[in-house]
Amino acid sequence: MNTKYFILPALGLAATVGLSGCYEMDTIPMDQYVTEGEKIAAVEANPEKAKAAIAGITALFSGCMQILGEDANVHCDIGFPGLMLSSDSRGIDLVSESTGYNWFSSQVEMKDCSKTAYYTRFTWGNAYRQIFACNAAFKNLDPETEDPEIQFYLGQAHGFRAYDYFLLAQTYQFTYKGNEDKACVMIITEENEEDVTANGCPRSTVAEVYKQIVEDCDKAIEYISKSQLQPENVIESKPKRFLSLAAAYGLRARVNLVMNNWAEALSDAQAAIANFRGAPLSISAASQPGFGDITASNWMLGIAIATTDLVVTSGIVNFPSHMGSFSYGYCSVGAWRRVNVNLYNAIPNTDCRKGWFLNEYSVSTNLTEAQQNYCEANKMPAYTQVKFAPYQDVLGTSENACDIPLMRIEEMYLIAAEAKAMGGDPQGASQDLVAFVKTYRDPKYKFTSNVKEEVQNEVWMQRRVELFGEGLSYFDLMRLNKPIDRIGAGFQEEYTYNIQPGDPVLLLCIPETEENGNKAFSAADNNNPAPMPTPVTGTEN
Repeated sequence: MNTKYFILPALGLAATVGLSGCYEMDTIPMDQYVTEGEKIAAVEANPEKAKAAIAGITALFSGCMQILGEDANVHCDIGFPGLMLSSDSRGIDLVSESTGYNWFSSQVEMKDCSKTAYYTRFTWGNAYRQIFACNAAFKNLDPETEDPEIQFYLGQAHGFRAYDYFLLAQTYQFTYKGNEDKACVMIITEENEEDVTANGCPRSTVAEVYKQIVEDCDKAIEYISKSQLQPENVIESKPKRFLSLAAAYGLRARVNLVMNNWAEALSDAQAAIANFRGAPLSISAASQPGFGDITASNWMLGIAIATTDLVVTSGIVNFPSHMGSFSYGYCSVGAWRRVNVNLYNAIPNTDCRKGWFLNEYSVSTNLTEAQQNYCEANKMPAYTQVKFAPYQDVLGTSENACDIPLMRIEEMYLIAAEAKAMGGDPQGASQDLVAFVKTYRDPKYKFTSNVKEEVQNEVWMQRRVELFGEGLSYFDLMRLNKPIDRIGAGFQEEYTYNIQPGDPVLLLCIPETEENGNKAFSAADNNNPAPMPTPVTGTEN
């Protein structure tokens, strides 16, 4: 199998990993592609070249129409931020209209369950091109090295490969528990890549893919811990684009949560908190738009965006254009992102996060006079999100250079609470959850339960609010086997669904290009395309 089929026929692997953004180039002393082995040879003797390879991997989180190509002119093809918006748009909490200005209308409508849909093509392409870049790095890094910098970079490559396979596993098959033997995705590493190129690669099972994910997480933690280095020790510009030890533990905590490894998820979340050099946002800091600066004290990992990156110079082909209510772009001309009305009504008035959204009168107590006037002038509809600030807080800016959050420390507190409850201590978990929310979000918050499922549901409620718009909500629905229940949420009537867990429409199909180019994979091995769901009425249960 030619590896180009993982990226789409029009894009050879080397071409997709070209370095184009400022934050790639300011740390890379060479103008090569990170996947061209002959150009990054001998990195063991030159940590700067190893850093270049890893910086190139992180650069692949963001790209402007790099998977489908500029000729396709698909403005949702913006790297991992596009995947975040796509998955959230398939769920219940990120509400938007199906309009000509909404590039994620297919996800809102859930008519993207086909082998040629944009969403599956750029999900597959983004994840596997980063996996291939990680594999290329391994071929030039000595796993037995005693050099702390090389150990640190080995940890990065293992961690980012785990991140990609975790994304793929949750997208192309149902959640881990109860589905261990089902077909998942193809496992390709530096060890089997040559054989795969010649003979193709079948889908591995869910259990096999998660085994690979856990092994990569384990090695990421091992190497980064052994190196005793922090990202800021090796890179000056926006170091949180690299994995710290805390972020590596955080990634494994996420994986263990999905696997229902409660004790391990709790231990990893606690280790992430203990090793993190920062803190959750205070109530006052959370009581205003933000979430666009990778240097924030509560960010563990993020996508670094520079003003010279193509996603920014494009003007409108970027995350703030699609998501930022205060930025110039698709939102401002009608593709507003709103919150599920049911979720909004469930947030107590004493919770500072209620102000992350406009109320039924299009007002938020979190906003300055200028920001509120901007909402009125632009006729923002009720329940529009105002969580995400514009770049440098400039209202209406077209310089959409906000960084993108991938992991925040607040999530670790929520993982710890859920894992503790499900592991057998719901009362202790309730106390931990109350302590966290009262300290950082709602001083009047109250909750208590001795029933583990009740605590899990309350944590889910907190996750829905806290992590709104950050690309995790759909995967929570999947791992918790929740229905896609949009009744009363504010969606258009024709897209108001109530889809039960296990429905085929919840999974993406593997791209058709994979069937064409992979000798060990055929149409019979793919997920089945599913038709659009049937809408329900607002009163139907």
